[in-house]
Order: sequence, then structure tokens, then C-alpha cells
Amino acid sequence: MGKPRVLLSHWKKVWKFFWKDDSIWSWIVNIIVAFLIIRFIVYPILGLVLGTGFPIVAVISESMDHTPAPICIELNERNECVKYSKVEGALCGSPFKLAEFKHSYDNWWNVCGGGYIELDITKEQFKTFHFKNGFDKGDVIILWRANSENIRLGDILVFQGTKVQPIIHRVVRVWEENGEQFYQTKGDHNNGSIQGTYGETKISQDRVFGKGVLRIPYLGWMKILFVDAVKPLGITIER
Repeated sequence: MGKPRVLLSHWKKVWKFFWKDDSIWSWIVNIIVAFLIIRFIVYPILGLVLGTGFPIVAVISESMDHTPAPICIELNERNECVKYSKVEGALCGSPFKLAEFKHSYDNWWNVCGGGYIELDITKEQFKTFHFKNGFDKGDVIILWRANSENIRLGDILVFQGTKVQPIIHRVVRVWEENGEQFYQTKGDHNNGSIQGTYGETKISQDRVFGKGVLRIPYLGWMKILFVDAVKPLGITIER
């Protein structure tokens, strides 16, 4: 009887520490346990339901952000617009203050739409695409199975690039070659597609993890902050 009582006493202490203790250590343990449950239980179950081994992705870059920034604009040392991509009727010639620029679909297209015009994708066509307003760093994107039957121009594709973390960009071209389907993608905030052997100018089906179907704002910051916190410990969190 003594041993079960000791175990019960320890369990009560653990339970109290986990659920009722307000210390920083209790909060840290809660976060770690939640992450492990999501990673090793929720994540695999979602993968089975959604038909992909990669059901959730946290956005860790700003390449799909629709807030205009210098990557789409060339500024001089006085923070004045020198040129916009290659869109006709751009606002260059007058002082351009990034902080004062009002976010809208039209303004984003005027700044960053030139890369799509070069790919023969019009402003009106882009409006019909899923996630036409892009998404932000820190968002979570839910994925669905992706194959040659359901990947279309304008879809959001998640695929393996040159780094551990996958790339999540928009499909700008789909074509067949010797019976195999290939894709080209581009970030809405980037001037062009990533070049190289494992870039995004010719993505084969075996590099594709899934296509984005749902956006959950801000939730990805939990993973980003957690990964940044464990980096000094020499721990690498893949995907």
C-alpha cells in the first residue's frame, strides 16, 4: 500500500505543478508539452485526414506579405521611390514613405504586380486566385493533398527547396514534360522565382508536400518563438 500512496502523492504534485502553478517553469513545461502533443499526436492525425504528410506549416518569411516593402520598390538614400517593378502608371517621382503607404489590393499590385505581368498574369486574373491578399509571417497554413489532378495556376504550393524548412509560394506556371507535370512558383512579395537546381522554376511532383487551403493568422508565432528559444541549446526543430 505504501508504494501506490507515494506514486499518488507524486502524481498530485505533478498535476498541481502543471495545471495550477503560476511559476515561469510551469508555463515553460506547459508550452513544451503542448508542442510535443501537437507535433507527435495532432500533426500525424491531421496528416491522415488531409492526405499529406505535411498538414500544417507556419509561415516564417515575408515572401507572401502584401504590405509593400523595399524588396518590390527601389528607394534612394532619402527614402524616395526611384522605381516600382514594371507596372505602368506607378507613383514614382514623388516622395514615398513606406510607413504612410495605405495597404490595399490596388496599391500592392501597383508596387509588386510587375512580376506577374511579366508572367502573363493580369490584375483581374490574380483577383480570382486563392489567398489573393497573401498572408503574413507568423500565420499558419493548413494544407491539402496536392497532385497533378488538383494543382492549378494561382494555388499556394508547399514544396522542398534547398533548406530544411519548405517553401510556400504561389503557382505561376503549370506544364507537362514527357508525361510528368511540373510547376513554377513565386512569392507575391518577391521580384522573381528562386533559381537553381532546387529552386522554384521547375518543381517536380516528388518535391510537393501539399497546397494551402486555409489560413489561421498569428498562430504560427508560437512555433517561431519556440524554435528561436531552443536554438541556443543546439536543438533543431525541422518543419
